[in-house]
Amino acid sequence: PEALPRREDALALMEQWTASDSLRKHMLAVEGAMRAYAAHFGDDVERWGLAGLIHDFDYERYPNAAHATDAEHPAEGVRVLRALRYPEDVLQAILGHADYTGVARETPMARALYAVDELCGLITACALVRPSRSVNDLEASSVRKKMKDKAFARGVNRDDVLRGAAELGVELDAHIAFAIGALRERAALLGLSGAGAP
Repeated sequence: PEALPRREDALALMEQWTASDSLRKHMLAVEGAMRAYAAHFGDDVERWGLAGLIHDFDYERYPNAAHATDAEHPAEGVRVLRALRYPEDVLQAILGHADYTGVARETPMARALYAVDELCGLITACALVRPSRSVNDLEASSVRKKMKDKAFARGVNRDDVLRGAAELGVELDAHIAFAIGALRERAALLGLSGAGAP
């Protein structure tokens, strides 16, 4: 198989294109969940992690409010990554994480990226409203409860979370708990290690 781009190069590219701290942290969260799922499924941890780390790197420059199929995010970013010789399966997973591209999610990596993307946003939002401001004492049941509250974290598409778990073939509560565990592993990096923590 072709050589993967190095994580530090992908991280530098992501940071160069993304000024927003919360969007950077979102990509780092999704990277963590992707790496954990790759290990869980016995697949390529570095490759899955790369897809998570870079999946929204073009979002700030090309926000795509109109949901154009082949322009703006993620199509524009994928053109950049293709020129940098990112592997095609990673590019297809990135295209597939946005329903409006019409790109089918044909690999476990693509299904996992879709399944964890919105969920990581929801978990982060849930952690930040806790008194502790930490993911370390967040339980799946709290996330389920907040999911039902339409006014909470309205940017998170609940249908995507449900469809993502179904496509990945994992039960929703187990999926939420698994993602929480992955985010706990890098809580400090994500700014989710608690109120008193740096």
